[in-house]
Amino acid sequence: MNKKRPVNLDLSTIKLPLSALTSITHRISGVIMFVGLIFLFWAWDVSLSSPEGFEAVKSTLQTNFLAKFVLWGLLSALAYHCVAGFKHLIMDLDIGVNLESGHKMSQAVVLVSVVLILLAGVWVW
Repeated sequence: MNKKRPVNLDLSTIKLPLSALTSITHRISGVIMFVGLIFLFWAWDVSLSSPEGFEAVKSTLQTNFLAKFVLWGLLSALAYHCVAGFKHLIMDLDIGVNLESGHKMSQAVVLVSVVLILLAGVWVW
């Protein structure tokens, strides 16, 4: 092994391929969904506590911009995570594991996710 090879420690200069970015974003969306469970469990608990609690959660989600934004963010993370997870399942079947088809599958993940995220935004607002 060549001990004199250059070492690049500046991560801002490394250009990652699209498949790497989609994989990293898949992990980030999983973390977002995990943290978002706090909001979802709270809303679920309050809405099931009484009819007044249900109406309070309903009115909050209808009128509060921040609540709508959080809900849209969670739905977006879920949509992306499902689409990217489906891509990973396909790759587990040895389909699309070479460089060119992996790139095309990553492009498809981004395209389908953008459509689903826009549809979630239309549904929430």
